Amino acid sequence: MSSLSQKVRPIGRRLVAGVLVAILAIAVLIQFIPYGRAHDNPPALAEPSWNSSQTRALAARACFDCHSNQTSWPWYSNVAPMSWLVQHDVDEGRQKLNYSEWGTHREQADEAAEAVREGKMPPRLYLLMHPEATLSDAEKQQLVEGLIATLGGEREQGSEHGASSEEDD
Repeated sequence: MSSLSQKVRPIGRRLVAGVLVAILAIAVLIQFIPYGRAHDNPPALAEPSWNSSQTRALAARACFDCHSNQTSWPWYSNVAPMSWLVQHDVDEGRQKLNYSEWGTHREQADEAAEAVREGKMPPRLYLLMHPEATLSDAEKQQLVEGLIATLGGEREQGSEHGASSEEDD
């Protein structure tokens, strides 16, 4: 048995070394995939009429990295595969709700306060990487109330109680 275990050890070491070399090679090769490095911050066109400077400050701290054109691109946003995740999250966030292009991308504005209230926004993974975006319970409540006042007021201008009427179409 001892001769068999002596033969298995070098094979195991070679296998582990081969796997590590393969992982390293893949890690280097994926850096050449062109997705995930479009780190542009287009100019801000228009923001909502914030109900207070505190609401804007809380939104900027907890939401703007993905939901505005004022994204701070951290170092890891240049290293695949993290760059893919960051780019995807920013692209999707801006598409759904962009506080810097208020006249265009606001399809889910009515859900923003609810997402904060329910703890869906900011996402947990984002908070892990950006602890400064963590809001206390009081700050969450203030942001929720501010978003309702800010975004709710914007929606209600064209219709009663925030529901769009067919006459507006």
